[in-house]
Amino acid sequence: MAASTKAVSLLKRALTLSPSPPRGPPRAVGRLRGGGRRAQPQRRVPAEPTTPPPAAPRLQPPPCTALCPQDSLECGLRTCYRYLNQTSRSFAAVIQALDGELRHAVCIFYLVLRALDTIEDDMTISLDVKVPMLHEFHSYLYQPEWKYMESKEKDRQVLEDFPTISMEFRNLSKVYQDVISDICHKMGVGMAEFLEKKVDSQHEWDKYCHYVAGLVGIGLSRLFSASELEDAIVGQDTELANSMGLFLQKTNIIRDYLEDQMEGREFWPREVWSRYAKKLSDLAKPENIDMAVQCLNELITNALHHVPDVLTYLSRLKNQTVFNFCAIPQVMAIATLAACYNNKQVFRGVVKIRKGQAVTLMMDATNIQAVKAIMYQYVEEIFQKIPSTDPSSNKTRQIIASIRAMSLPSGPMASRHHYSPIYLSCAMLLAALSWQYLSTISKATEDYVQAGEN
Repeated sequence: MAASTKAVSLLKRALTLSPSPPRGPPRAVGRLRGGGRRAQPQRRVPAEPTTPPPAAPRLQPPPCTALCPQDSLECGLRTCYRYLNQTSRSFAAVIQALDGELRHAVCIFYLVLRALDTIEDDMTISLDVKVPMLHEFHSYLYQPEWKYMESKEKDRQVLEDFPTISMEFRNLSKVYQDVISDICHKMGVGMAEFLEKKVDSQHEWDKYCHYVAGLVGIGLSRLFSASELEDAIVGQDTELANSMGLFLQKTNIIRDYLEDQMEGREFWPREVWSRYAKKLSDLAKPENIDMAVQCLNELITNALHHVPDVLTYLSRLKNQTVFNFCAIPQVMAIATLAACYNNKQVFRGVVKIRKGQAVTLMMDATNIQAVKAIMYQYVEEIFQKIPSTDPSSNKTRQIIASIRAMSLPSGPMASRHHYSPIYLSCAMLLAALSWQYLSTISKATEDYVQAGEN
């Protein structure tokens, strides 16, 4: 179903577990942070703190009267979707595949979290300015003229034109507004907490991942239920929704060890890595590769404990677009963990799943039985690679046994409708055609928008 650097997890890094899919069908929040996003425990603070700029006159939306002459609401919403495409092309395609008014609510949810994340990521903002902004950011949603013009981040347009985003937020139904504001508030507080705080214990790892991705999963689930496309239990069971986000975020953190080290970030919990090295960076040294792989395997085993919750959550979904939106990032995550397990390459370069493999996963993950089969396939792949001498081998086998039991047709979970092979094939064909159609429409829309701007 995603505290600091790349906050939109479920919405930012959480949703980039694989190469960006051909712009089209569902792929979430995972983040919505997407997926996801991630925090930086240590921050560089300028010598001279800056102060927040005073409220400025409302920033006019980019010129789009030629595109939407009917009224300002439609024009503002069009602008929001353009920002969505500019900040996350793959996620834009996913959102636009959702049904009804949920599509607009998730779009605004994403942009609000993107704006929050941009504040958090901007290292030119001093802590004495940034911390209060993170705590109060949710209140800016109700201040029509609030904007921030001092950011140096690449996505600063969502702050500079925040009046357009907040206007569309206030145009949403109150039930959607309440969810987005509440999650924004909690996430801002969590980001502030982890600005200079390192992740020490496994409990803190879970807490950090909750702030940057679990909250996204909870927020999305509440939006799904508020839209009435899903039952109330989907939004009420925050434990399962949180696990959806944690599974994506932990996968990102595990996979991105080397990239984070090169950028001076540390997200692996000290409680785990300290058993294998004196410093986290030591795991990248060739002489420590055996211990590094053992540490890697322990963290992957930890992440696998969220899979049962993921399967239970997905089994409750009824709407096809919501199911695809939630399921695809999860199957990408399990495929990524299978590729990383016992793999020395994690400490030497980038481990990615192949584009063809990613497309196959996206095409196949259309119902709960198919997702269970995919999960079964990849945990079997991990099982076959478990070294007999690995310190976590017994725990890894135990959680795989639990996942196997849930992934079999007779597994203990309420399932969605069972589709026959012919219906499933038709659904996959329709999905493929939809991908092509959405890709074409999206490209045409971009060209149209660009033409209007010129």
